[in-house]
Amino acid sequence: MSTKSQVLTLLMKQAPAFISGEEMAQQLSLSRTAIWKAINELKKEGHLISSSRNKGYRYDNSDVLSAEGIRLSLDSETPKLSIVVLNASESTMKDAKLAAINGEPANTLIVADIQEAPKGRFGRPFFSKAGSGIYMSMLLRPNQNFEEMAQYTVIMAVAIARAMDDLTQVQTEIKWVNDIYINGKKVCGILSEAMSDVESGQISNVIIGMGINFSLKQNEFPEDLREKATSLFPETEPTITRNQLIGAIWNQFYRILTQLPEQAFLEEYRQKSFVLGKTVSFTQAGVGYEGIATAINDHGELVVKLQDKTEKVLSSGEISLSSINPTL
Repeated sequence: MSTKSQVLTLLMKQAPAFISGEEMAQQLSLSRTAIWKAINELKKEGHLISSSRNKGYRYDNSDVLSAEGIRLSLDSETPKLSIVVLNASESTMKDAKLAAINGEPANTLIVADIQEAPKGRFGRPFFSKAGSGIYMSMLLRPNQNFEEMAQYTVIMAVAIARAMDDLTQVQTEIKWVNDIYINGKKVCGILSEAMSDVESGQISNVIIGMGINFSLKQNEFPEDLREKATSLFPETEPTITRNQLIGAIWNQFYRILTQLPEQAFLEEYRQKSFVLGKTVSFTQAGVGYEGIATAINDHGELVVKLQDKTEKVLSSGEISLSSINPTL
């Protein structure tokens, strides 16, 4: 761990209290000069650190993404994560794929302050702004069969919804299969991709990515998105940091994984779904359909009853809902 990382971690642990430079130097076995240099570097990166001649240094609430801040928000039961924080990324999904190819370990998390070419499912672009969102991807090595792949997106959706509800007292909803909504507007999109082992036929790597609108003000969205998208804090100042939300999301995600094969998370997913009972339109294999979404099965697939009373079972990779309307 670098000197700067050690100093930042200690300041964050001590917050909101002051800690003297002398005590920091003793705890970290560093010189006072090294402490001073590290603090100046952290300030240049945007961290808010108060100083007092009599009291020392205090870390003030700063919404600067950092591996140290994320780690301090992780539960002891959550696996140790290898965390990479970037100022900018073309795509954290691409970064995670490269990490997989390069043999990086499981549970490698890549987080970016801004994503310069963000894309969701089917290559759709979405809006990104520095300092106002969370753009991250996780590399997993599950060694599971492909039919289990869909559940990762469902688990991730439940984990994000739980974390947002717990930390911000909002009421999230889920649009099947991969979008989180607040007050009828999209706040988060999730994307899962698998890499397979040809010989075993199993998934060798899973990459789960997401883009979360954190503190983007409503009037900052492009005009064509203002009625469709929102953020966790669209009008007020954030009451939590992005690091805290990131930690809470992965705490929930790994908590659900440890409870498998129990299906309790699926019931949560169903209860939060605003698609069930609605008339939905979709295209499958180039053919348009309309019907009532009647269920989400144990594989996370959507069951739709068509007008001719037959059923279509929709997997996440096959279709995109084009419209959702109340059933009359």
